[in-house]
Amino acid sequence: MRLLYHPDPKDISLAGVLYALGDPVRLEIVRRLATKGEQPCAAFDLAIARSTMSHHFKVLRESGVLYCRKEGTQHLNSLRREDLDALFPGLLEAVLQAAPQSLAVDHTPTPET
Repeated sequence: MRLLYHPDPKDISLAGVLYALGDPVRLEIVRRLATKGEQPCAAFDLAIARSTMSHHFKVLRESGVLYCRKEGTQHLNSLRREDLDALFPGLLEAVLQAAPQSLAVDHTPTPET
């Protein structure tokens, strides 16, 4: 079984967290985890390639923003809110408050006007 890398809290850097949160797709992943709690990778329907989604989850995990655990065939993701709040008080909340509301992709056809 292959274990996923998660940095120790002492190894989480502000630069790494800001880099991870600086991408709109990753920010949307974080927003959804903040509002809905733990989610499997498949719950994120963002109209991008699966390999690209995997890359975004890897960046978030390796920067210390999220924790991923494997359960059966699913990878369940959750925010490392306690670690982030202890290291950088108020940062995550400030970023989520300041960011645009959503990048959610709606696949419902719209009537042409």
